[in-house]
Amino acid sequence: MAPTGIYSRLKAYYTGEKEPELPPISTTTAVALLIAYTVIYVAPFYLSSTTRPSPSLSRDAPSVIRGRIRSVTTSCIICSIFTFVLLSSVETGSPIKSIHHMGWFPIGILEAVKSVGLTAILFLGPLFEGGIAEGEWRAWIRLRGLHTVIGGWIGWRNFVAGPITEEVLFRSASVPLLLLARTSNTTIIFLTPIIFGLAHIHHFYEFRITHPDTPVIAAILRSVFQLAYTTLFGGYVTFLYMRTGSLLGVILVHTFCNWMGLPRVWGRVTAGESAITERGLAEGKRSEDGPGRVENGKLSVVWTVAYYILLVVGAVSWWKYLWPLTESELALTLF
Repeated sequence: MAPTGIYSRLKAYYTGEKEPELPPISTTTAVALLIAYTVIYVAPFYLSSTTRPSPSLSRDAPSVIRGRIRSVTTSCIICSIFTFVLLSSVETGSPIKSIHHMGWFPIGILEAVKSVGLTAILFLGPLFEGGIAEGEWRAWIRLRGLHTVIGGWIGWRNFVAGPITEEVLFRSASVPLLLLARTSNTTIIFLTPIIFGLAHIHHFYEFRITHPDTPVIAAILRSVFQLAYTTLFGGYVTFLYMRTGSLLGVILVHTFCNWMGLPRVWGRVTAGESAITERGLAEGKRSEDGPGRVENGKLSVVWTVAYYILLVVGAVSWWKYLWPLTESELALTLF
């Protein structure tokens, strides 16, 4: 069988058709770069004793978090510069186009607001549970607990550094490479999240080190579950990024989802009290070793029925408004 390039040239010569223009890079090259970016992001965690967990040093230790934030910040800068130079160096590229495809400018403030609003619709049930059933809406309005996020290293990692660096690397620096390779939208949406999900597999190793008494099968199931939901989340924010072109938008959505945590899909709604001192904005995704929620308040079954109704209504409404609320002139590609 003749190589595709030669076949195209011969066909163009004999039929008079214009030879199809090849993309600057192939999808294979783009994927290889994404994998390299992931290695650059994760590998440094284990090269230094200050960032490598051990039985006596948790990944939640302040020294580990600080070291890792410095590491991923450096990795993001390196990968972003490489992507920017590559995008700008192609024949049809320019610095202005590059910063647009990387989501830096225009910032897309309206797109960010709509993206967070759309995601909030999906979490309608959990927002009802936390804000109304548990009475946290006043704390949310007053930004109570915000100082916990700013002052605590775990909160800073989960709600600030993590969302920013992960979205910079896996959306801003990665998606434009696949667009440059003219990879189909469907492939981009389903491919990049897999790499994003695999970037969290190292948590299995860290969990085994800090929880040696946990059965291996339980640790594996935990990692598989984490891979599943991080992959789903990655697909969603990749879709948002391509539709809105707003890096700010996906960072805020990432922060919001980390704050909300996974929604309840079974069990009864209770007036739970957090085991940590401060509540409000400090809730959501917390330390793996930290305390969870203590469900100590009994509520009428009506609250539970209302929660699950709103959970379904939120999911249906989210699907209904998925396309209208993500429509933007800043979109990176046409769907």
